[in-house]
Amino acid sequence: MRVGSGRLGKLVLLEMECQIDTSDGCSLSCWLRRAPNQPASVILLIHGAASNHTRWSEFVDETRLNATWDLLRPDMRGNGDSAYRGRLNLELWSRDLGEILDAEGYPRALLVGHSLGAQIAIQFAHDFPDRVQGLSLIDPVARCALIGRKRWLARTRPLLLVGIWVARALNTLGIRRRQIPDRDLRILDQETRASLSEGQSAEEIAKRYSALGPILRYQPTANYLQQLVATTADFPDLTQITVPVQVLLSKGITFADPQVNRQELGRFRDVQFTSIDANHWPLTECPDEVRRAIEDWVDDQFSRSTPPAAGPAASSTQAPRPLSP
Repeated sequence: MRVGSGRLGKLVLLEMECQIDTSDGCSLSCWLRRAPNQPASVILLIHGAASNHTRWSEFVDETRLNATWDLLRPDMRGNGDSAYRGRLNLELWSRDLGEILDAEGYPRALLVGHSLGAQIAIQFAHDFPDRVQGLSLIDPVARCALIGRKRWLARTRPLLLVGIWVARALNTLGIRRRQIPDRDLRILDQETRASLSEGQSAEEIAKRYSALGPILRYQPTANYLQQLVATTADFPDLTQITVPVQVLLSKGITFADPQVNRQELGRFRDVQFTSIDANHWPLTECPDEVRRAIEDWVDDQFSRSTPPAAGPAASSTQAPRPLSP
């Protein structure tokens, strides 16, 4: 078990890294920081494409929510320490979240997702409606709202599927990289903000985060292509999702029509919109603004009544297996 720490006033909060074996044999790594007073409900933080749990490192250290909520952040299958080379899609990631909650003993969760992570959160709310307290979604994008390069990607989906098949076939034959280096997005974010303060343009920053070469250095090619396909997938029926939903939309986003996107996301039954002065990387560009928006919404929606206490889920199948030191 690897243990890190953060501070809440004078109280030291410990974070445990655990490994969970899924029903199909994949090992998923996740990081759990428990609130001081137990039992507590959980906020499940879901990163986006070509990312990992460190996308949320600053958030879990700085948020006041860590006083009253457990914070759980997995490396999603095929990313970071959740190594995997195989089929990936929204339904599989959704199922993984259910098994993570089972293993950690949470019957329900409040889901916070960024980009592809927002789409995974939506899929989970569709697949397991009784296990969701609410959704906070950062820059989810509806397929019908795509423009520019993203729209082109959606239209070339059949070619991407061929590329995925070829890459996976090569992996099966043993033609693959044996080691994928770790990437600490907290450090990258800090370096990026320093560059912004020195006058580097937002366009140059966008290239830093979306350039294919650096992405594939930290990501198996087949995994990344499958994540690209998933980012252009249709939403499930949003009208069937009845829990409170917060949608944070970056003002500078360039690959979606903002009016069409907002109209589509307005199909949630109970939704609040917040505009963020950022491009598609608000957790990098303005983390404090994003954090405060999420905190205020969670306090408004859930602190008026005590959240349901955590406890073993009815369908729990296993306990988490801590990693060796």
